[in-house]
Amino acid sequence: MEKNTKVKLGLIGLGTVGTGVVKVLKDFDNIEITKIAVKNINKKRDIDNLDTSLLTTDPFEIVNDPNIDMVVEVIGGMDPAYDLLKTAIENKKHIVTANKELLAKKGQELFNLANQNNVVILYEAAIAGGIPIIMPIKTTLAGNKINKIEAILNGTTNYILTKMEKEGVSYEEVLKEAQKLGYAETDPTGDVEGFDSAYKIATLATIALNQRVDINKIYREGITKISAKDMQNAKELGYKIKLIALARLTQDNKADVRVHPMLVPVKDCLASINGVTNSVVLEGFPVGRVMFAGPGAGEFPTASSVLGDILAITNSLGSTDILPFMKCNHNKSAEQIDINDTTNKYYLSVTATNTPGVIGTIGEICGRHNISLASVLQKGIDEKNTAEIVVITEECKENDINSAIEEIKNNSTIVKINNLIRVME
Repeated sequence: MEKNTKVKLGLIGLGTVGTGVVKVLKDFDNIEITKIAVKNINKKRDIDNLDTSLLTTDPFEIVNDPNIDMVVEVIGGMDPAYDLLKTAIENKKHIVTANKELLAKKGQELFNLANQNNVVILYEAAIAGGIPIIMPIKTTLAGNKINKIEAILNGTTNYILTKMEKEGVSYEEVLKEAQKLGYAETDPTGDVEGFDSAYKIATLATIALNQRVDINKIYREGITKISAKDMQNAKELGYKIKLIALARLTQDNKADVRVHPMLVPVKDCLASINGVTNSVVLEGFPVGRVMFAGPGAGEFPTASSVLGDILAITNSLGSTDILPFMKCNHNKSAEQIDINDTTNKYYLSVTATNTPGVIGTIGEICGRHNISLASVLQKGIDEKNTAEIVVITEECKENDINSAIEEIKNNSTIVKINNLIRVME
């Protein structure tokens, strides 16, 4: 690209992230925002001296404009984002997106289309907000064989779990407060049921493990069943409960990718990630174990990641092959393991009648299903003459623990199975 020529950029979306992008781009003379697609032109914006003539309610004006070099999409979701980005790529425009759902569901198709049209899709902001993670994996860590990712990728759930742990209050109470403060959506399903984290780990695992991961084969479990009692029990046993996005390669190179709550040992670095902070821990050779942590969302942190991608493309325009190391070249689809075939340690909480030998009964049942107990905790007897019994198992098969739970559930001394949570090694 000739010097002194401004890169022309079209922005789709002017919400929190889009507003941040407009604000930070004011300091860059070589980039010009020529059009911004919005839902409501008359909405008051928190941007000084915004040129309202740039606004349009038709985003297809942007993706079909022959003068625009790069499209930045920050609206999220599938519709209309998928059609918009597909059209933009076919029109040979470079893409910067923060859309984790779109990448998880249609990434393979869009990356292949981008390769055919010699354009690049960059998406640093789609995973872990302001934390640089995609570019480091593709560049500095490119020589590593990464075999494990353990990550906290959703600020809403981490905020809720942190408050529950510190204040001993229920999930429902904290969720209401988080919604009032704007940390949780009115409909929090995408966050609290683990969808958001699953979208992110699908893309992150594809890059880091170097195999295409199918979002539809990722086991997903949210935080809605975690109680204040579980938090207290975990603390007594030396753990904290976090919603963990996990991806690892087995010895035979299969991919174990899932999202669910885990008891994390207090000495593990992820245990110290609190509030809305996100963190990604990578393990591989030769680097060993490295941790990235920082703000997982927000106007300026996310705009920082978008800006980095915009500048990477801007500085490479004019090359015959733009940012070749950032293009997707994964040809192999991962053979993903079903959750029932995984091996884990487990936290199991049951309510049992206060009768002699009940702990022994639980131990015997577990033993019949090839499960050894690592620790046992009995909580006080209540007015109904029942007690809570908490066990942490040694490593065992998911199938075996499920079979054991069925037998425990049907035992006359057991009143209720309270919770089963996997435990981080």
